[in-house]
Amino acid sequence: MQSSVFPGRYTADNSEDIVVFIIGMRINKRLSVHRWLPVFLAMPGMIKELYTHKRELGFHSSENYFGLRTSAMIQYWRSLDDLLAYSKNEKHLKAWKKFNRLTANNDAVGIYHETYILSKGQYESVYVNMPQYGLGKATKLMPITIDKQTAKKRLSR
Repeated sequence: MQSSVFPGRYTADNSEDIVVFIIGMRINKRLSVHRWLPVFLAMPGMIKELYTHKRELGFHSSENYFGLRTSAMIQYWRSLDDLLAYSKNEKHLKAWKKFNRLTANNDAVGIYHETYILSKGQYESVYVNMPQYGLGKATKLMPITIDKQTAKKRLSR
C-alpha cells in the first residue's frame, strides 16, 4: 500500500497532549536465532490488536525501524492512562509473561522501552513532500502557514 505524498510543508497539530512510547529489541547473539526469534515473534499479535482496536485503546499509530541488531517501534498514544491500561490488557500480559519466560537467563536478546509525555504546544514537527508520518500520522497533519513558519512559532509557551 503506497501512501499519498503531501506536497509542500506540513506540521503535526500540537493542540493535544500525546504520549510517545519507544519499544525495541537488540539481538546480542545473532547466531542464537532459536533464542531471540521467539522474543521477536511475540510482538505481531499485540500490534494487530492495537490497530484493530485503536480508538478504544487510545492508540494512534506507530513507526517501525529495523537495523542489523536493533529494532525499534515508536508508538503514539492518546494518554499515559491509555498506555498503562494496555500494559495490563490480557493479550499484553500473556505476551509479557511469555517474554519473561523466554528472556530469563537469555543474554542472546535484550529489550528496552522509553516513554515520553508531550504536553500540548510543547512539540513540533516539519514534513516536506512526505506522506503522513510520525506525529503527523498520529495527530492531524496541517499545512505550515505564515503563523507557523518557524519552530519557535510552532511551539507555544
